[in-house]
Amino acid sequence: MSSEQSLYEKYQLKQVINASGRMTALGVSTPREEVAAVVNTGLNHYFEMKDLVNKTGAYIAKLLNVENAVVVSCASAGIAQSVAAVIVKDDAWLLENLHAAPLEIPHDIVLPKGHNVNYGAPVATMVAMGGGKVVEAGYANECSAAQLAACITPRTAAILYIKSHHSVQKSILSVEDAAAVAREHNLPLIVDAAAEEDLTCYYEMGADLVIYSGAKAIEGPTSGLVLGKKQYVEWVKLQSGGIGRAMKVGKEGILGLTQAIESYITLPKTTGQEMVDKMTPFIASLNEINGVTGRVVWDSAGRDIARTEITFDEAVLGWKTKAIVDAMKNGDIAIYFRGYRANEGKIEVDVRSVTPPQLAIVADRFKQLFSGEKA
Repeated sequence: MSSEQSLYEKYQLKQVINASGRMTALGVSTPREEVAAVVNTGLNHYFEMKDLVNKTGAYIAKLLNVENAVVVSCASAGIAQSVAAVIVKDDAWLLENLHAAPLEIPHDIVLPKGHNVNYGAPVATMVAMGGGKVVEAGYANECSAAQLAACITPRTAAILYIKSHHSVQKSILSVEDAAAVAREHNLPLIVDAAAEEDLTCYYEMGADLVIYSGAKAIEGPTSGLVLGKKQYVEWVKLQSGGIGRAMKVGKEGILGLTQAIESYITLPKTTGQEMVDKMTPFIASLNEINGVTGRVVWDSAGRDIARTEITFDEAVLGWKTKAIVDAMKNGDIAIYFRGYRANEGKIEVDVRSVTPPQLAIVADRFKQLFSGEKA
């Protein structure tokens, strides 16, 4: 019995086919071998943690040609600690007493209304953990630079921009627009780019702090990265003596993410066209099923990611799409999809974390489901 099989059996865990992408609910991603090796080394050695944080941050900053960087426990922690950083700065009393901050301390965090999303947890919750209060600019379907600027007052501590497929995409100002508003009002711009693939473009567009998940596009261990202007990142580091203590990252996470970033920027990446090639036989198999249509679609947030969109003719199949999604999760092997548009009779398959044999299993499972066979 392999160690992989024994883990599933020991804890009575279901095997999973992850066709939904780098999602926290499924463990996000599977790091490369060299990353796992560095994690293991980190686990088995001791370090002066402040030295480790500073030296790896400097190393990452040099790799990415940014002023400063720090590894945190996850992107959500990055949001909370970045918000706390721009409120507390280097105030020693406030660092330890953020929960009792006087109301006159600027703590409003302005973001487009269409960016106040739930990505698995609410953005506003992370802002509140950092001592901030969300102020929504514009409307659910639009936010211009002028609408963003109109919400700025003496109580504003920062502007927050959520670069994500979860956010409203249409009629929303760009990162460059938000940076211009921030500069005009002498405010920092924080960009949450958790799942984004470009590790430097938002910094180059003028963001003061940019937050990434270490385990999504970078495929590191569970961790996060905050990079940006030197002083702002130093204030984020100070939060290890404040709210950051409750969300500290271990030595193995720091070292593992540092290696993952180095691998990420030096090794070739899978292109969208390669994803299309991978999914083509799968789509052909889907289109053999009466009432099911598969096609290639591209990432709504503009990343070079191709996915399979599956449309179900519910009248022909006699199934509601949500029931299909639930049935695929509840088989002997749990199969997960991107189900954001299930109410429209559509789901998406992210093929980055799926092997061709697994795609064949998914197609066969659909055929079994609609023929009434047991999983």
